[in-house]
Amino acid sequence: MDTHLHHEHKEDHLKSSEMLTDIVIGMSDGLTVPFALAAGLSGAVSSSKIIVIAGIAEICAGSIAMGLGGYLAGKTEQDHYASEQKREYYEIDNLRDREVEETKEFFANIGLSPALQDQATAEIALDKDRWVDFMMKYELGLDKPDPKRATKSALNIGLSYIAGGIIPLSPYFFISDSEEALKISVIVTLFCLFLFGFFKSKVTGINPWLGAIRVMLIGAMAAAAAFGVARLFEGK
Repeated sequence: MDTHLHHEHKEDHLKSSEMLTDIVIGMSDGLTVPFALAAGLSGAVSSSKIIVIAGIAEICAGSIAMGLGGYLAGKTEQDHYASEQKREYYEIDNLRDREVEETKEFFANIGLSPALQDQATAEIALDKDRWVDFMMKYELGLDKPDPKRATKSALNIGLSYIAGGIIPLSPYFFISDSEEALKISVIVTLFCLFLFGFFKSKVTGINPWLGAIRVMLIGAMAAAAAFGVARLFEGK
């Protein structure tokens, strides 16, 4: 009973980690890319309306592209697992002796005696599906992916990108002069990048203050570079 409860807890933790990873990917790019785009356009045009239109178009395209990337990554993981699973079934049916030896080798590596190795292997081999699952996990190091993982990943990344992208663009909705809107956008976005970097670093075990400053500086450098290039070509 205790083992079952521990297993359930582990699975919940893994699903939470996957969702957190998706949100980090989507939010990070969502804050940075539209911020750099808006900053670049602010160096070339004076109308916030143009920047809003371009920014919304970028957020739509970026969220779809990022979401599709997450979906394809999830599908690739599922396809890889299915391919390896099919191979394991074939080996159990056609190369049974070799699979028995590989199973015994696993038990030997964790310290079981020869007698227990034989007993444990015989027990697992009674159920082909259980044997395949065992080999997938302990021989290949593959956990069965969530069949809905690809769709969930696409939605998590896409929506996180939209949420992040709206932040640097929001001042342009209310301030008609693009350079004035940029000043507010810089303050708001850098603050959000700092908070995002702090939270992400804290969750992943990195020094949260250093992580927050690093994420904020990356966003600032991207926006400054875009603004500088726009000003250079615009000739102001």
